[in-house]
Parts: sequence; C-alpha cells; structure tokens
Amino acid sequence: MATYACRSREDLRVEVKKLRARFERLRHEQLDLDMTRGKPSRLQLDMVSGLLSVLSDKDECIIDGIDCRNYGDLAGLQCARAYWADVLGCKPSQTFVGGNASLSLMHDLIARAYTHGLKDSPRPWCKESRVKFLCPSPGYDRHFRITEHFGFELIAVPMTPDGPDMDIVEELVRDPMVKGIWCVPKYSNPQGYTYCEETVDRFANLKPAAPDFLIMWDNAYCVHEFEGEFEPFRDIISLCAEAGRPNMVYEFASTSKITFPGAGISVMASSEENIEYWSKLAAIQTISYDKVNQLRHVRFLKDRAHTIELMKQHATIMGPKFAMVLKMLRYELTNKGIAHWHHPKGGYFVCVAAMPGTAKRTLELCSWLGVKFTPAGATYPYGIDPHDSMIRIAPSLPPIDDLEKAMEVFCVSLKLAALEKYLGITLENEDLI
Repeated sequence: MATYACRSREDLRVEVKKLRARFERLRHEQLDLDMTRGKPSRLQLDMVSGLLSVLSDKDECIIDGIDCRNYGDLAGLQCARAYWADVLGCKPSQTFVGGNASLSLMHDLIARAYTHGLKDSPRPWCKESRVKFLCPSPGYDRHFRITEHFGFELIAVPMTPDGPDMDIVEELVRDPMVKGIWCVPKYSNPQGYTYCEETVDRFANLKPAAPDFLIMWDNAYCVHEFEGEFEPFRDIISLCAEAGRPNMVYEFASTSKITFPGAGISVMASSEENIEYWSKLAAIQTISYDKVNQLRHVRFLKDRAHTIELMKQHATIMGPKFAMVLKMLRYELTNKGIAHWHHPKGGYFVCVAAMPGTAKRTLELCSWLGVKFTPAGATYPYGIDPHDSMIRIAPSLPPIDDLEKAMEVFCVSLKLAALEKYLGITLENEDLI
C-alpha cells in the first residue's frame, strides 16, 4: 500500500474515519497504563526475591575478617569490588562500590568536579568562566538533568547506529570549555544502539583540549540481552590507559535491572589514581555504603557467568514483551512512511522516530486514551527535541495483554497525528473527537 504522502486527500480522510472508530472504541475502555519509565515487572522482582534470604545468620555477615554490619571499607567489600571487576573486565582496585543507584555516583562525581575539580583539573569547574557538556541525543534524560542542574551548557550530538557522531565529538572537544560527554555504550537509552569498535577506539583516543575532560561511560545495560546470546563489550578503562589518558573515563553500572531497582548495588570504575582521589573526597560524605547489601548481592549473583545466566531468565519475561512491541509497530506502521525504529537486542527501550512535528501530538492523543509515555522531548537536552519526533517506549512493566493494548493506542494515535499534519486539520476542529 502507498505511503500516506502518496495517497489522495480523499483516501486519507477515509483513513481518518477508520482510525476515529478505533480511537472511540479505545477511549470507552477507560485504560490507565503507565509506560513512562523502564521499570522491571512484578514477575521479574519475584524471580530474584531469593536475594532477601541469602543472608540468614549473623555469622554469615563476616567475610575475609570484615563484619559487613559495621563501619569501614569505603570503596566496598573486596568481594564486591572483585564481582564488579569480573562483570566489567577491569581490576578490583579500579572499582568503587556504592549504594543502590549508579545515578547517585554520577551526580556526586559531577558535583565534586564542580566544587573541587577532578584529579587532572587545574581548578574546580565552578571557577571556570563556562562549562560545556556533550549530550549524545536522543539520550537519557536523567543524565542531561544532572549537568543542566549545575548550569553547564548542554550540546546535543547526533546519535548514529554506531554510536555518537565521532566526527562531531572530535571537533567539539577541541574547545577547552567542553569538559565531558555522556555515553551509554551498550543498548543505548533510548534507541538500543551499541557502539561499534571504531567508535569505542575513537573515544579512547580522544585528544580533548581540556586536561580534565571526562567520559561518563554509563554501562547500564552491560549484561541486559533479551534476544540472542550475551554480547561481550570492551574494557574502556584499559583502552584509555593504553592511549595515554588513563584518567579520562569513569565507567558506571548497577544491579538495578538485575535484582531490585531500589535496593541494589552500584559501581564506579576508573583508573586507580582516580579511585584514590575520589575516595578521599567521598570520605567527607560517608564512612561506608551498605556492605550487608553488597555481600547479599555477591552471594546471590556470584560472578559474571552466573549473572548472565540470571539475565537469561529475565529475558524469558522481557523478550516476549519487546517482540510484541516490534510486531505491533511492523503491523500498524510499516509502509505508512510516518515512522521508523531500530530493533534492539537488549536494554530496556524501543525508540520510535515519528514524522517530524508529531511526537507531542501523538502522546497527547495517547494520554486522552489513558496511556502515558515518557514526555516527548525528554530524551534531548533541556527537554527540547528540535524535530518533535522521538518517542521512547518502555515495555518492561505492564503485563503483556496491557502492553498490546497500549501499543494499539500508540499506533492509532501516531497515525492520527500524522494525518492531521498531512491534511492540515485538528481532530477537535473536525468534530472527530
């Protein structure tokens, strides 16, 4: 069938009439579905609830002569540091194990760069006349909000299927005011892209003008395949060291979507010099993080191999949901010429690029039908999508029957928004809603 752009106005009006009937039927169902964030489902949380009973006796809280119930070991239990080193492919001495949220570690790193500077900073960032930060876009809204919170100028860098456009990155880092870049190297949020080898190599070999330029390498989905086998990733810390800039990268990960999002453990990994410097600053804030939880996780997850096997169990729940989303997109939107999307093999999101100028309207129509998505524009700096096109879909939380209904709402709304654009109408004025 011809795309909407190739069809007559009469044909398009017939299509509007058909979609209006579906819209009305969906509205009468009085749905109330929330797909705004990538939350694990109840089934996934139940699947890992053995974590709650892995420590059942006071004697089990002692490991390597350390009573994990007490103060101390700011950088984390040695077994927890070894666990994360195994997962990320670095050394235990290059890790710092934090609390439940890697986002907190990211925020605190930026905050300390602002107030005190990083290891290689000539001065605290608050003393700079201006600070700029690169934001591959679309990207993770909470990343961008951290750097916006400190008053940095956010610069959007286009994403490609191979990662950020490195020609643009390499040009921008020649400016000494550019202090860093956000990265999600595997199954990027929201598009699900994985950086190719060339992109990773070019990051490791960056020659920024700022001596304290910072790569924020958020490896949030490092073991999060829901289709196919585990995809290995490269150790960015070693690559930066080999390129002569060992202090340039900080890598982050957590168990948020492995065990419990609100009660997991996180890690920051970098050069030993950076970890030592960071630990001195962190010691002002806290004496230690939750080592009981660290030990629980090590006992439950054991190592990288066991973690990957656990993620295969998650995939039995996640995989069918993503398959449902992609099936609905293909069935409803293929050959319409109004949207395109990437088929991710892991991560937590599907990103749909709608016809420019229709994303906000699509989500407005969805909200009228009782389905909430991440706000349009949220995946860009300052919440502004210059093309009003990108829409993030988070399939993980709803039961699959609800998810199918939500995707019907989404597809009907997206098509109606596109038809409004083509016909120069609004459905309200046409007395269609």
